[in-house]
Amino acid sequence: MSYEMLELFRNMDFNDTETQLALQCAPLLTGLKMSNLFIISTENERNFLEYLDRATHNVDIEAYRLLEHQGKSIYLLYRKEQLEHFLAKEEVRDFFAVEGYYDFTLEGILLGFRFRYQKHRLCGGDFPHEMGLLLGYPLEDVVGFVENEGEHFLCSGYWKVYANPAEKLLLFRKFQCAEDRLIKLLSKGISIKDMIV
Repeated sequence: MSYEMLELFRNMDFNDTETQLALQCAPLLTGLKMSNLFIISTENERNFLEYLDRATHNVDIEAYRLLEHQGKSIYLLYRKEQLEHFLAKEEVRDFFAVEGYYDFTLEGILLGFRFRYQKHRLCGGDFPHEMGLLLGYPLEDVVGFVENEGEHFLCSGYWKVYANPAEKLLLFRKFQCAEDRLIKLLSKGISIKDMIV
């Protein structure tokens, strides 16, 4: 991280919704990724949802609440059309079928995933590896993670990589540049809603 970015971070309000969106969802907001997780304190949830509704009024970004636990709310923020297109791929559907899914609509997958994610977080159930696909991770890396039980990866960044490491490292750099760019623009008083692609 550069000295400039460290200085910007030092002066940021980390409770601010726009700051949290930039830090947690820059790849999604800049169009590099189709989805991101977003975690916010439950007490700020209403403000977040109202802000997101205004900021994404003309953009295909939706929020799906996965869990509220211990004062935190966890959302999947996603570009609906892109996520539906990705989930419609035969090999992706096959993965979900192996995991026990039978309703392959976006709504069916999200509902099934939410149940499995809550079971994992609240009751200690198995980790739902399909989360990687919902976050837009390449199938080869999700399968590699499952088959290798999270070990023997080639490199890591936003996820553990099991194929095409040079390509993925370049993508991770783009994600980081997007975050840096949003933070710099926020520090100049530009709103997230004016940055969303």
